[in-house]
Amino acid sequence: MTGKTRPARAPRAEPENVAGANGSPDAPESSTPAPWPALSIERRPLVSLVPYARNARLHSDAQINQIAASMREWGWTQPVLVSEDGMIIAGHGRVLAGLRLGLDEAPVMVARGWSEPKIRAYVIADNRLAETATWDREMLGAELAELRDAFDLTLTGFTAGEIDAMVVTDLPALGVEYDEHAADGVKFIKCPACGHEFPR
Repeated sequence: MTGKTRPARAPRAEPENVAGANGSPDAPESSTPAPWPALSIERRPLVSLVPYARNARLHSDAQINQIAASMREWGWTQPVLVSEDGMIIAGHGRVLAGLRLGLDEAPVMVARGWSEPKIRAYVIADNRLAETATWDREMLGAELAELRDAFDLTLTGFTAGEIDAMVVTDLPALGVEYDEHAADGVKFIKCPACGHEFPR
């Protein structure tokens, strides 16, 4: 032996216990991620798209009119998400608005490889997650104020009354209000030539 010591071998790393979606090791592990539906957009006839029978999101007639007005102005900016058999997962309101506008086709994304529970859960998530966002009221009011004279802001989904309440108009400074008691502290000087008194 030479007297040299062999470096200690590093301990072998054990496989990590990957938690499931809810943070519990006992929860079912996520499967291989499905392809992104947005990678491919196709056109399909509106009448071929089947509403999800258990959709808990309700669309009033007034809201459908709002969506239709938005689509008339900007076009169809958000594709409808459907299952492989053509059932609507996200976009029920847009489909109803498109039918109201007399459109024949809709841009569609297909959720390929999604299980039935995954589809049903996303129907809820798509609607609920949008509700958890909030507004920066000051920023929103400033944007509405600048756009007010250049665009029909009712197309944004806000009513005229809501817009009036959020828009803040900066009033010009009017200066210090006159107060009669303020005159008590004013000092005057007399003109030696004419005798007229002027406030200092």
